[in-house]
Amino acid sequence: MTITYRSYLRLPELLDVQSPLSGVHDELLFITIHQASELWLKLALHELEAAIAKLRADDLAPAFKMTARVTRIFAQLIQSWDVLSTMTPADYLSFREALGKSSGFQSYQYRLLEFALGNKDRALLAPHSHRPELHARLVAMLERPSLYDESHRLLARRGLFIAPEVLERDFGESYRRHDSVRDAWVAVYRDPDRYWDLYELAEELVDIEDSFQQWRFRHMTTVKRVIGFRQGTGGTAGVSYLRQRLDHVFFPELWEVRTSL
Repeated sequence: MTITYRSYLRLPELLDVQSPLSGVHDELLFITIHQASELWLKLALHELEAAIAKLRADDLAPAFKMTARVTRIFAQLIQSWDVLSTMTPADYLSFREALGKSSGFQSYQYRLLEFALGNKDRALLAPHSHRPELHARLVAMLERPSLYDESHRLLARRGLFIAPEVLERDFGESYRRHDSVRDAWVAVYRDPDRYWDLYELAEELVDIEDSFQQWRFRHMTTVKRVIGFRQGTGGTAGVSYLRQRLDHVFFPELWEVRTSL
């Protein structure tokens, strides 16, 4: 069998899954943006899980390539909000009822991404309890060390002091900042020549969080632009919920270190 562009990418199947329910012109835009975003999230997870494994193995060079790629993926996700924001409130309301109770809050890939970055919350497993295979994958990601946890372990292996309660914590809980982690990063930033690869790791992590926060912010402003302060389709508080999510910081000590230098 000859492999073609069409067959390799399975284009017939791929292009057949955009299925508007309302017959309204703008629903195809809404579906396309969200399906494309899920594909980017799939790739981001692929890169993050591999980067975590590379950090665990002290193989930093390929890990940096993977984390840099995640940052570029978020650049694409950020731009997608620019396209979606061409939809006016009237456009959206013309097909909103067709969405039923579906919501981006139910995206299991987004939840896996947050768990991989360290924002853990067991309560967020509940929306996926009816899908055992997805629930098991989420639990596994929740309970294993995040990208930041593996960074802490790496710092300790390099001789920098990280408190035992950080290294041996319950990884199923969201990370809380610690003075020993801040002090270790301060040492790295004050002597980058000595700790060059750790210094590069720190900046890669900051790049990821910076781009992730920009994505969250554009999500919030786009939702505000299109639906104002209406309740979200899945029952969330909409804009106010998204604004609260902006307050979460994945790598707090890497932001603190800028003040401590």
